[in-house]
Amino acid sequence: MNLANQKKDMFLDGLFLSAGAVVYAAAVTSLTAPNNIAPGGVTGLCTMLNYLFGTPIGLMSFLINIPIIIWAVVEIGYKLVIRTMAAIALSSLLIDVFSGFMPVYRGDPILVAVFSGVCEGLGLSLTFIRGATTGGTDMVARLLERRMPHLSMGKLMLALDGVIVAASAVVFGSIENAMYACIAIFVSTSIIDAILYGTDAGTGKLFYVMSPKVREMGERVIREMDRTVTYLDSHGGYSKEPGETMLCVVRRFEVYQVQSIIREEDKNAFVIVGDAGQITGEGFRPMRSDDKPLRELIRELRNGETQK
Repeated sequence: MNLANQKKDMFLDGLFLSAGAVVYAAAVTSLTAPNNIAPGGVTGLCTMLNYLFGTPIGLMSFLINIPIIIWAVVEIGYKLVIRTMAAIALSSLLIDVFSGFMPVYRGDPILVAVFSGVCEGLGLSLTFIRGATTGGTDMVARLLERRMPHLSMGKLMLALDGVIVAASAVVFGSIENAMYACIAIFVSTSIIDAILYGTDAGTGKLFYVMSPKVREMGERVIREMDRTVTYLDSHGGYSKEPGETMLCVVRRFEVYQVQSIIREEDKNAFVIVGDAGQITGEGFRPMRSDDKPLRELIRELRNGETQK
């Protein structure tokens, strides 16, 4: 990657991670924490600790995330979590800074749950877009998934957040607060899905990459992104030389990460990126029983017209 692209990436990383941290921290300090709502994650755990012992939410979040980050560095390498480290530091710092002057809303708890979910979903989406996370349960779930691939990351996150939400009902002495936390989680995840995946989780982007280094690219995609690739035998029409083309399908928010890998391996690679209107299979939407082949659908329509 040349110096200009590095500077551009660093600028975009700083812009998105800072904006995400600001929105997320504002949601915690103005909405969830003052209303005793702990919508899962390390931040939810730290909200309960703040209620019980008065400890700063941001500082405790940073300290709890330290062993998680160490685990991630050992498991997948520091290069893959450096953005996450920056996101954790920013959000933790801003939560404690904002707690000193941000206005607090203590009105309708339904409004608190909905709007905190919207703000947290937006903040996390801005963070996820740049290939980072805010640590906590999403990072733990990702690391556990590597050890237990038979369990999906979504189920692991749901289990971890569920324990924290259940504990909040005991700590705050209110089942209603735990219910509001569930609403906030639902809204937040819906916002994240809408921003990162679009309205259909079965859509994504299709990459065709032609380069002498497609094998190196493919290995990195598999190792760093937990996505698979397909190598297609190809033959250059102009060069008359045999080669390989890498086929890769990813979700929309993962496009940036694939493009970064391609640029780092071969800045002169020939790349075609297209929309994948429907993707079914592992890692995407599962094949449903009503997903019939086109020929069968046409046959049924013709039979219907004949019977009229």
